[in-house]
Amino acid sequence: MADSERPMTLGVISFGLAIGTTWGVFVFILGIMAALFGWGVEAAQILSSIYIGFSPTIAGTFAGAVWGFVDGLIAGVMIAWLYNKFLLRRRPRPRDGA
Repeated sequence: MADSERPMTLGVISFGLAIGTTWGVFVFILGIMAALFGWGVEAAQILSSIYIGFSPTIAGTFAGAVWGFVDGLIAGVMIAWLYNKFLLRRRPRPRDGA
């Protein structure tokens, strides 16, 4: 990499939105599956101790999806921000024969 080139960084907000959306959808699907089919009830009960209003019911899945989105958004922003900080601090290695 030439001295004038910057490494590619992650879009902090975009990454946060992607992780938030993914986690929110996952929590929603988990709640629906637990409510309708009894699958993942134990995991849903664990999440209900973390997310206020979440329960393995149809109504509770919407609260869980919102909390999951917010939780994933914050985690995604933090991960992308840290990744960018670590990437920009990395020093390029000298090339062989240079």
